[in-house]
Amino acid sequence: MYKILKKKQLNEQVVLIEIDAPFIAAKAEPGQFVIVRSDEKGERIPFTISDYDREKGTITVIYQIIGASTMRLAQLEQGDSILDVAGPLGVATEYAEGAKRVAVVGGGVGCAIAYPQAKKLFGMGVTVDMIAGFRSKDFIILDDEMRAASSELHICTDDGSYGYKGFVTNKLQELIDSGIHYDEVIAIGPVPMMKFVCRVTEPYGIKTLVSLNPIMVDGTGMCGCCRVKVGGKIRYACVEGPDFDGHQVDFDELMRRNSTYKEHEARHICRLTGGVR
Repeated sequence: MYKILKKKQLNEQVVLIEIDAPFIAAKAEPGQFVIVRSDEKGERIPFTISDYDREKGTITVIYQIIGASTMRLAQLEQGDSILDVAGPLGVATEYAEGAKRVAVVGGGVGCAIAYPQAKKLFGMGVTVDMIAGFRSKDFIILDDEMRAASSELHICTDDGSYGYKGFVTNKLQELIDSGIHYDEVIAIGPVPMMKFVCRVTEPYGIKTLVSLNPIMVDGTGMCGCCRVKVGGKIRYACVEGPDFDGHQVDFDELMRRNSTYKEHEARHICRLTGGVR
């Protein structure tokens, strides 16, 4: 059992939990993930590790309430325990050797995954321009944390209610056009966002890493659900990723595969019992 030491509602749909998991915290690195099962009837849910504290023995997970299993997890409060937390899984992010300036681009809840990347690079002395995109001011998360983990933070909102009005790709293009040279771009967020970030960087030959989020079950490469096509070859995100060269990823196929169970993922709340299924 893994005790929830802290729980914080970041916005209406997004929750942060800090979990007592010393063995995972001891080895976790940016880019890696855990698989969580809230209770015996809960699904196995992969969550990227948003932060970790080796001294305290804790990891932080940030998730969006979008289905039955995340609703079940959200019902747990500080002091409650999670049945299973397995990890760290996946391959830790490998940064461009000798990089001096990197753009870290996050979209929505993907900023929770982009944040540890920026924090790690910034701590290594790299100049980090972080570009974070949200639908509106009401959906912004980790504002202070991202600001502290970057040299420059550019927050973008679709409606212009906060910061730059427009998409993260527009801001990235502006920064490149201003003459800034990036040794690497790391993009994490919705699949369409990562796809179009790669379209911005490809003409300039800027190395671009993306963190993929395919359907995943066991997290050990056994089930094959997380297969993605990269450079025309099948790769398995759980054991070979989740980071891949964005210029080699078949994003269209990834989007098709991710929508396979869309109807089944719809949540239902029983009016009699309040239960979720």
